[in-house]
Parts: sequence; C-alpha cells; structure tokens
Amino acid sequence: MTATRTWTVYLSGEIHTDWREQIAHGVQELSLPVSLVAPVTDHASSDDCGVTILGDEEQSFWKDNKGAKVNAIRTRALIEDADIVVVRFGDKYKQWNAAFDAGYAAALGKSIITLHDPSLTHPLKEVDGAAMAVAEEPSQVVQILDYVINGRLPSSQRAQAAE
Repeated sequence: MTATRTWTVYLSGEIHTDWREQIAHGVQELSLPVSLVAPVTDHASSDDCGVTILGDEEQSFWKDNKGAKVNAIRTRALIEDADIVVVRFGDKYKQWNAAFDAGYAAALGKSIITLHDPSLTHPLKEVDGAAMAVAEEPSQVVQILDYVINGRLPSSQRAQAAE
C-alpha cells in the first residue's frame, strides 16, 4: 500500500557532514512522499543573524542570545509542523542545540529518530530513550521512512522475510 500524504521530516543536528544530502538522495531514489526541512545550516549566518538583522551587541552573550531567538522562530515552527524529527549527533562538536530540539520534539509528542555513532550511545541515553528509533547511518533513516510510509522492508530483508 502506498502513501497518500506527504510526510514532513525535520532534520536537526550537526552541520559538518553530508548526512542531510544522503537522506535527501535516498528519499528521492525511493520516490518517498517526504518533504525534508531543516534549520539554517550555514554556520556563520546562523551565528550572526540576530546582530546582522537587529543590531550589534557588545557582549557575546547578547549576540548569541539574539541569534538563538531569531533561529528559534524557524526551528519551533518547523518542529511543530513535522511528522518526524531526525536528530543527528556528530562526533566532532557537541550539538547542544540538537539535544534541545530533541527535547522540544519529545515535549510535543513528535516521533523522533536519533542518528549517531554507537560511541555516543551512553552520553545520549536520555535522548535515545525518547526516540522511536536509533539509527547509525543515514541509509537506515531512509529505510525507516520507507517502512513507516509504505510498509516496505529493504529488498534484502524482504527476501529473507519471505523464506
């Protein structure tokens, strides 16, 4: 049975690898009825949006505060409208904003998929505890979306299930 609706999937988290592009490619390859949305992923724009639009701040705390609030307008709206929230944690930087997004999504009752290396399992145990699925690779996120939307397992697993 194929889907009759378009699913909105919010892609939160680290911005230093191509995981979003990998998911977008997989969604396109399977022709999934999915609309992918995300925060602003240009690091400099995200950091400087508040002071660029609303005026300079002398102290970095207030610069960051302005930027965080301007960015939160987009983040809140997109998470609230999302059917599924994917939260990616990378190895290089601490993604505190991603953890906050996961908590916000959990508070709204959104379905969450976390995406991270197994080495982060312990530090992310509370976040993973709120997730419906914990993936290690972007391809697994695509497979979850295909299964949730179409009830299809990956082709190799379909063959095994039929045996």
